[in-house]
Amino acid sequence: MPERKTYIVEHLDPELGQWSELEYAAIARETQRAGNTFMLSSLPAEFQVPDKLTQIPAFKAETHGVEEIYGTDELKARVCLLDPQAEKDLNPDDKREFDVFLFGGILGDDPPRDRTSELRKKGFKGRRLGPVQMTTDTAVRVTRMVVEEQFTLNKIPYTDFPELKFNEHESTQMPFRYVKDDEGNPIMPEGMVDLIKKDADKSIDDLF
Repeated sequence: MPERKTYIVEHLDPELGQWSELEYAAIARETQRAGNTFMLSSLPAEFQVPDKLTQIPAFKAETHGVEEIYGTDELKARVCLLDPQAEKDLNPDDKREFDVFLFGGILGDDPPRDRTSELRKKGFKGRRLGPVQMTTDTAVRVTRMVVEEQFTLNKIPYTDFPELKFNEHESTQMPFRYVKDDEGNPIMPEGMVDLIKKDADKSIDDLF
């Protein structure tokens, strides 16, 4: 079985918000360091891929959806859909079962389109990452830690809903679960804290 893994985020929106751009760049850099591939699939034809992504060799842009890319039953069987409604948690043994890890998300439409639900109905096998919502880069990071570094989900050091302090008077609580670094701080994409601080008067939803 091939050891190289592919991490795919379905991005259905013709636009790319600053938040998502920072997340995708972080995923691409970490995937590059691990010698694997990060793909954005289902990209609209008019989507403009930012330079900070095209400059990372691990990154691939794809206008086709995963149903077309992995269209046969044999290929589909090697794709794992990260799905909060799946019956099984992701575990280290999944390294042998899957080559591709797919993040569907709720992306791009108004009202939001539950892409994960659509992909579930197409027959992709699902795994859970736990009960607490994660950012996209955290979900990919956790998946990689389980599959490549062989952590179990309950051994990963998490921090839930961390408070970001900007100064004595300003702080913001993040509504997500993150992986902690060695100092106990949430691992966030480069530039993310500055973006949140700059837009502290906006809601988190406005930054995507």
